[in-house]
Amino acid sequence: MNTEPRRLSTAEERRETVLRTAIGAFAARGYFGTTTGEVAKAAGISQAYVYRLFPNKEALFTAVVEHCFTRVRAALEQGAAEVASSEAQVVLDSMGDAYARLISDNDLLLVQLHAQAAAVSEPAIREAVRAGYARTVEYVRGASGGSEEQVQKFFAAGMLCHLIVSLDASSIDAPWTRTLATGIVHY
Repeated sequence: MNTEPRRLSTAEERRETVLRTAIGAFAARGYFGTTTGEVAKAAGISQAYVYRLFPNKEALFTAVVEHCFTRVRAALEQGAAEVASSEAQVVLDSMGDAYARLISDNDLLLVQLHAQAAAVSEPAIREAVRAGYARTVEYVRGASGGSEEQVQKFFAAGMLCHLIVSLDASSIDAPWTRTLATGIVHY
């Protein structure tokens, strides 16, 4: 018999659990198609408790967006740390490879795509996406030492990766997919 007292999870631990669960829920159905009730059920908590942690669905989704940007930043940092060279393009290539590995997690990719779509009509989500990109662009610029053009191309290639992965273009052998995928690595 276990004699240790049962340890209750803290609100912060529950918040992290809800965020991880919400990533999967929002990835599957997007911001507009996901309810807080679905997130609560998947997390094994009541909907009322979700509302104790997050005041509304918009706050929950923006927290998920911020969490995803944190994961992107960690991947980019890892990529930058893996190279011995300080040459901008070498650093950018390594960060790009780390990012390509990260978005092989379809849930993260889908949340990013849903966030960009919701940002069109939802100001709070738009601001969360803007803030996330602002921090990420400044990190990439500083970590790589790349020029404006190099940093822009880095992000353009990332967006192209999103398109290739979301369309599963690698499964189609056609001139248009070869044109889009040339030089783009995905996992």
